[in-house]
Amino acid sequence: MKSKHKIGWKTAAALVISNMIGTGVFTSLGYQLTDIQNTWSIVLIWLLGGLFALIGALTYAELGTNFDDSGGDYVFLSKLIHPIVGYIYAWVSLTVGFSAPIAISVMAMKSYLHPINPTIFNDWFGILVILLLTAIHSISVGQSGKFQNISTGVKIGFVLLLILLGFSFVPSQNVTAIDLSNSWQDEIFLPGFAVSLLYVTYAYTGWNSAAYIVDEIDDARKNLPKALLIGTGLVTVIYVLLQIVFLKHASVAQLSGKVEVAFISFKNIFGTEGGNWVSYLIAIQLIATVSGYLWIGSRITFAMAKDHSFWRKIAVKNKNGIPVRALWLQAAISIVLTLTGTFEQVLLYASFLLQLMGTLTVASIFWLKGRKGAFKSPLKPFLQIVFVVFSVWILGYMLMERPKESLIGLLFVLTGIVTYFFSNRTKKEE
Repeated sequence: MKSKHKIGWKTAAALVISNMIGTGVFTSLGYQLTDIQNTWSIVLIWLLGGLFALIGALTYAELGTNFDDSGGDYVFLSKLIHPIVGYIYAWVSLTVGFSAPIAISVMAMKSYLHPINPTIFNDWFGILVILLLTAIHSISVGQSGKFQNISTGVKIGFVLLLILLGFSFVPSQNVTAIDLSNSWQDEIFLPGFAVSLLYVTYAYTGWNSAAYIVDEIDDARKNLPKALLIGTGLVTVIYVLLQIVFLKHASVAQLSGKVEVAFISFKNIFGTEGGNWVSYLIAIQLIATVSGYLWIGSRITFAMAKDHSFWRKIAVKNKNGIPVRALWLQAAISIVLTLTGTFEQVLLYASFLLQLMGTLTVASIFWLKGRKGAFKSPLKPFLQIVFVVFSVWILGYMLMERPKESLIGLLFVLTGIVTYFFSNRTKKEE
């Protein structure tokens, strides 16, 4: 019988889905179309992103079922490579990794809702959203699970409605970006194809979400792999179908370089008012995204705080097993980033750091001995080698094209190392 403090695979999969489907899928296409326009090229990019997310999910499923503690990458890196590597990941997650996506999501919500009432939907609205969701997650794991299931259900229902409407209606006035010619054979070798993969990689962020809460999942050895694989697979299908819908109902000229691709496409179907309602619903579905990041981000911070006395006051759970201090610290940092409004650059170096740490985590499976009954990733280590090579290529590209942001990211690693040794000294003194 499932414990009231545990969640099943459906809720865990809902967490994966809600963390993956955020702003990326509704904004990336416009940037991709500046360099590549063939529909097959676009579909291939999103399929490749899904494939690498699935490889990561398989790897994290094996890692997660070999350990009983929540904390995801922190636990894997600490135990398989070195405690300092795990600590740096937790430091990055606390200061930037999860806080920045939360801030960006609520800022996006404000942007989508601002036309309704500029007075209400301002910066303080975003802060209120963070505070309310943090309060909801402070009650119990069961309460968090119920809310995540409902908000994710709304999210999935909305995107499926977009897909259904998009395929049901004929493009207005033959305005469409669909191009099924053979030009994709040349486009896949263009630098723009590689750039587009970077946007897609960000859009797929979140496929490893359920691995962060292993000790909150009932029968994790069975349910964690199911949640990761089903969640990631479903999102991949949704992502591809959404891009086809956006391409079907708007021209390349209309979409190229634009952020609000969903609004543009559905404005062509239903007019400005209909496009506005789509924008409002996009904002609403982001609630599940913010909720998921608050949930899993706090677990990483708690896992790190347990092991390091420098952070020990944060390692406190309430009577229902919620790491409340870590949760509210995560919320506070997110609010600061929301108010500063300078997190576009933060997101770039956060992406660099998370890509780096994610690559190390996937590579850590090479040192995993495995235990009886744990999930085993198929085609190991071939799939993991492919993932690592692909990620190293992305990191190298970012270093060349975005050296400033990459170096800022590495500076965060350095500060993490400093606090790690200070924490260790404090621990020894005690």
